[in-house]
Amino acid sequence: MNTDCQYLENLLHHDIPLTRAMQLRVAGWDNHELRLAMPLAPNVNHTGSMFGGSLYSLSVLAGWGWLTLRLREAGIDDGHIVIKGGEIDYPLPVVEEAVAVCTPPSEEDWKKFETLYRRRGRARLYLDIRIPAPSGADAVHLHGEYVLHK
Repeated sequence: MNTDCQYLENLLHHDIPLTRAMQLRVAGWDNHELRLAMPLAPNVNHTGSMFGGSLYSLSVLAGWGWLTLRLREAGIDDGHIVIKGGEIDYPLPVVEEAVAVCTPPSEEDWKKFETLYRRRGRARLYLDIRIPAPSGADAVHLHGEYVLHK
């Protein structure tokens, strides 16, 4: 596990204790793509698939974690990240380990976000997070609106 992954996992487990119970782990941070994973067993529901609340939490945290690491790279450490809203779909059940993947927004969107935050102390960024099924199709998709403010 690289130092960025270890940093984020420690931060999540310290600041959001629920992540320990979910057994969430940082599975990768490469080329500005973040992967968070968690096993089925501690997140199972009454049907034997993963609980929707756990999937939602994993998805939201993937966006939060992505923004945390990207801001760290940009040298921005004076803001608070919150999810303002989002739309989530659960087209397929998750019946094994879930891996949430947050890919970066366009470079243009990132630059606008960073510039606006540095200028005004508040900015918003939309991130897409998916949890793929074994077939490669989306089992879960979150389109989240994240806000950074001083």
